[in-house]
Amino acid sequence: MIDAKTTTPAKTKASRFSLAQRRTIVGYIFITPFILGFIFWFLTPALVAANLTFQKWNLISAPRYIGFQNIERLFNDPILLQSLKSTLIYTFASVPVGLIFAFFLALLINTQIPGIAIFRTIYFLPSIVPAVAGALLWAWIFNTEFGLLNAAIRALGGAKIAWLQEPSWAMIAFIIMSTWGVGGAMIIFLAGLQGIPDVYYEAADLDGAGRWNKLVNVTIPLMSPVIFFNLIIGFINSFQVFVQALLMTNGGPQNSTLFLVLYIYRTAFQSTNMGYAAALSWLLFFFLMIFSFIVFKVLGNRVYYEAPGN
Repeated sequence: MIDAKTTTPAKTKASRFSLAQRRTIVGYIFITPFILGFIFWFLTPALVAANLTFQKWNLISAPRYIGFQNIERLFNDPILLQSLKSTLIYTFASVPVGLIFAFFLALLINTQIPGIAIFRTIYFLPSIVPAVAGALLWAWIFNTEFGLLNAAIRALGGAKIAWLQEPSWAMIAFIIMSTWGVGGAMIIFLAGLQGIPDVYYEAADLDGAGRWNKLVNVTIPLMSPVIFFNLIIGFINSFQVFVQALLMTNGGPQNSTLFLVLYIYRTAFQSTNMGYAAALSWLLFFFLMIFSFIVFKVLGNRVYYEAPGN
């Protein structure tokens, strides 16, 4: 016979926490890595940058408080205006082009024909190529004298183009290059396409709808949450283009590709003006936050979310 007295302490210890409390503890254990990463890799650097905004620091001497001088400089910096202009042109041109191209590729490979997985892999691989390797590859493609693109243009009877030496062509070159990495958005689009129930297309067939009508009236509305997601991510990523501009043009020619993140890098590590670089970083943060808010307000209500259970 088991003594009841010997089982009482164990039973009491096991019931020290309720089921809800134990689940809460387990939940906090799982989110601890994210919380620590947020504190050490975002919150702490952000607070340091906020403090540096009011300091003058050249990485050698001690920081010196200068009040709002760095913030006032934001409103009188012609290079910043050029940088913002270049960034906005690149963003509003490359993001729509990339979304359309990624969606088109997803539609093409959303089939069940033999060997389609090979094409999916081929289209996705460029998106995981290291940024440095991709920049060097495209620098060769756009090379004026012996680049692959100009060789093709000359073979067709055209004149060579100074892709990375003329301001207008340099921006076009970066927009063309942005289509190189649409594989990630393509995979997300593909997942969304494969999640659309066949019953919608069957109903459209019964109504006599053609391919175009099914695309416009069925596919795109049901894909609107995925399109909206890729749009937001695309805008955020386009505002942070850096490696390609640094390695291919270093912001030139005539600052036409001096994107905002590259300007922040120059200010911080070439001009060693960490205070003004911190102010520029906070400008980028608020710009992205305000821009995302506007996009959510303007386009958020147009996104179709299927009712649960349908």
